[in-house]
Amino acid sequence: MTTHAWVTQGDQTRPDAVVDECAVALEYNGISHAVMMATPRDLADFATGFSLSEGIVDNREQIYQIDIDRCDRGVTVAIEVAGAAFDRIKRRRRQMTGRSGCGLCGTESLAEAIRPIQKVSPVSVSADAIEVAISHLREHQVDGQATGASHVAAWAEADGRIVLAREDVGRHNALDKLIGAGAGAGAGFALISSRASYEMVHKACAAGIGALVAVSAPTSLAIDIAADAGLTLIGFARPGRYQTYGTLLRSAQ
Repeated sequence: MTTHAWVTQGDQTRPDAVVDECAVALEYNGISHAVMMATPRDLADFATGFSLSEGIVDNREQIYQIDIDRCDRGVTVAIEVAGAAFDRIKRRRRQMTGRSGCGLCGTESLAEAIRPIQKVSPVSVSADAIEVAISHLREHQVDGQATGASHVAAWAEADGRIVLAREDVGRHNALDKLIGAGAGAGAGFALISSRASYEMVHKACAAGIGALVAVSAPTSLAIDIAADAGLTLIGFARPGRYQTYGTLLRSAQ
């Protein structure tokens, strides 16, 4: 989803595609929980994936209804969840304002920021599968190619064939949308157009994804928790190359 703005380059003025971004408020059972800056598309997927990856619900069956209300100032996504899930929200009640989908903004303590990681069954990803997925990733970056300002998260089968993809101005949002759309089933892997941060690894594990492949680098915390969870973590995935990460080697300070 893009809009256009007039830009001047040299002595020429022309319309240029820009990615859509607006405030998306997530409400659970009528109570405001989070406001994220996001691309206002695939918002039912976003709400579902966010609810799963943030541990608000245990499964999709605990989400009863999703209503989307658009207005001039942004979008409100009203999510009706089971009583047990709503009780969990109230226990850890917080207001969280994110910048382009930063999942940690607004947390109030270290314990809340670094949450327990869900164990997953590691998935082996072949070099051929990575090559196939990387070579076709741009085909699923419609907004990204038009604007240069959108991330994509894709789900690839074991042979590297991409079967599902979602875009967003925020990398966390793109992964949440992918999770909400149904990624994580089977022996495939998630492919992201960004770095692999702690939050991306945590979301992948929460969805039961066994392998995360990033086109950029992972962070030290992402490597640590991926090893603890059993997640296969691959970075710098480019045509003809990639790196698989294991336990960190720490030097004495």
